[in-house]
Amino acid sequence: MLSIQELALRAGAPGYLLKSLIRTELLETIRAVHADRRCIAPEIVAQIADHVADNALTGSQRSLVSPRKTVKAYVKSILSKLGANGRTHAVTIALRRGIIEI
Repeated sequence: MLSIQELALRAGAPGYLLKSLIRTELLETIRAVHADRRCIAPEIVAQIADHVADNALTGSQRSLVSPRKTVKAYVKSILSKLGANGRTHAVTIALRRGIIEI
């Protein structure tokens, strides 16, 4: 399951701050986002990095050349790992992440 931070960033938020941020960091973050740069607190980056491997698709999940039941199991797993609510949504996510290309 995705954290609120991951959901916000995937939805296009240019940054994510913690409540504990001090004033100078807040101003720097506002300036960075205003300059069209992404700004994410290091603590958030560390949390997301801890879960990146959890969501990695295996080679066999990418190339779905298996019997029908296995394919269904792979599709279900892929949808879960990508946080997609259907096959079309999964394709959209995969295109955005560069997992597949047109």
